[in-house]
Amino acid sequence: MRDRSISNKLFDAVNIIILLLVSLMMLLPFLYVVSVSLSSYTEYMNRDFYLIPKSIDFKAYAFIFNSGSFIRSIFVTVFVTLLGTFVNLLLTSTLAYTLSYKVFGQRTVLFMVLFTMMFSAGMIPTYLVVKETGLLNSIWSLILPVAVTPFNLIVMRQFFMSIPGELSEAAKIDGSNDLQTFLRIILPLSKPSLAAFGLFYAVYHWNNYFSAILYLNDPALWPIQVILRQIVVVNEALSTLGNGQILLENAPPAETVQMAAIIVATVPILIVYPFLQKHFAKGVMLGSVKG
Repeated sequence: MRDRSISNKLFDAVNIIILLLVSLMMLLPFLYVVSVSLSSYTEYMNRDFYLIPKSIDFKAYAFIFNSGSFIRSIFVTVFVTLLGTFVNLLLTSTLAYTLSYKVFGQRTVLFMVLFTMMFSAGMIPTYLVVKETGLLNSIWSLILPVAVTPFNLIVMRQFFMSIPGELSEAAKIDGSNDLQTFLRIILPLSKPSLAAFGLFYAVYHWNNYFSAILYLNDPALWPIQVILRQIVVVNEALSTLGNGQILLENAPPAETVQMAAIIVATVPILIVYPFLQKHFAKGVMLGSVKG
């Protein structure tokens, strides 16, 4: 192997330095949030900026986990994320597989999909549709209006089209119908693509709060992101999390409760991501290249 030139080594060194600086810029705010969430009231009030607390205090975490509304919002978010991702992958994969073949009405359906990519109805027409279909104040209002993402559908269709047709033909010769071929042959070959788009959908459902604000009036159905918004933006941390109780003197400061809530809402998706990362780039590339 030939030695690399000095210019190539210099280019790599500059890239590494820039990427390290960018990573540090992204990591510092997160470390600060973690540090504040683990700090005592005295340390938080006496120190301006720090990344490592002098003493560890879990009062903020204990405070939010003792709140019934916060725990309930976590279960709601997990339920919506799991069910929503399942519905997304089910409808996206089945529709993409069907459109990968020449069937009756294929052009019409593809045109409708592409049309929704370029032109959006907007918030008010979408709200009226959700209202008229009886989905208001229901968990399904967070799932069904976004059941299929057009971009993901197009990319997954391209991936299915890249699978050799001889596999499906061989399965039909062996007596397999279309559903059996899809479940036993196509889906096992599509694991990287399903993992990538499953991650896309899961992150969307986990971080979604605007739809819940529009469609859900019952606080018992609010996901964790809405509760987090109430804590950080509306600054109703203690009244919301404390279930209307008066703040006691030994309760943690509102700022540490806010930071702890941010960590609790962020960590689960950070834990899931590394397990799907190896499929992420491969799945997207397979879905975008034919042949």
